[in-house]
Amino acid sequence: MCGRYSLFTSTEDLRERFGAEPTRPLEARYNCAPGQELPVVTNDAPDEFRFLKWGLVPSWADDPKVGNKRINARAETVDRKRSFADAYESRRCLVPADGFYEWAKTEHGSKQPYRVAFEDDRPFAMAGLWERWKPQTKQTGLGEFGSDGPSREQEPLETFTIVTTDPNDLISELHDRMAVILAPEDEATWLHGDPDEAATVLDSYPDDELTAYPISTRVNSPANDAPDLIERVEV
Repeated sequence: MCGRYSLFTSTEDLRERFGAEPTRPLEARYNCAPGQELPVVTNDAPDEFRFLKWGLVPSWADDPKVGNKRINARAETVDRKRSFADAYESRRCLVPADGFYEWAKTEHGSKQPYRVAFEDDRPFAMAGLWERWKPQTKQTGLGEFGSDGPSREQEPLETFTIVTTDPNDLISELHDRMAVILAPEDEATWLHGDPDEAATVLDSYPDDELTAYPISTRVNSPANDAPDLIERVEV
């Protein structure tokens, strides 16, 4: 599972790394959480960082709250599970990050958070899917002096999910799943390849360049979003 991540790399470095321009200002984030609008690079706009809500809502869903349960998609079934199959076919994205968090069980039964990142903290892309959901109902606006004005359609909701796979040796000590980290040379294949080609880049990323270390349990709350969250703690 990937349920939190960080993205504090400077805007200039992200522009250079991904060749994309943000559609609104990027802010340093140390605790990206489900339900938040976060920058992604979609296959239909690969030169932009667009802001989509984390938690995929399929186009056919009746209630957008289903996105709360779809923050991750399993690589093994993403091509045939109803919630993700259409997006896998034609709506893939890159989810930029410079680290993600996993929680490992301790001998006392509690969970200790760990930060996983490249040793040099360089940014990377996680494989993602995105979707556009449009409500079937119309929202009625109030006209002048409180009278009913013309009805207007609600704005479409754009959402994303992060694809996960089996863990490498490093992550297996913490969790039984990990986010799919894409090698830079595989990012174009993920965005623009056909489904069979895309499937070839969903392997576990080698652990020889990654590091994992314990961090404060303050990361447990999405309300906490500060640089000290990524500092190593003693356990």
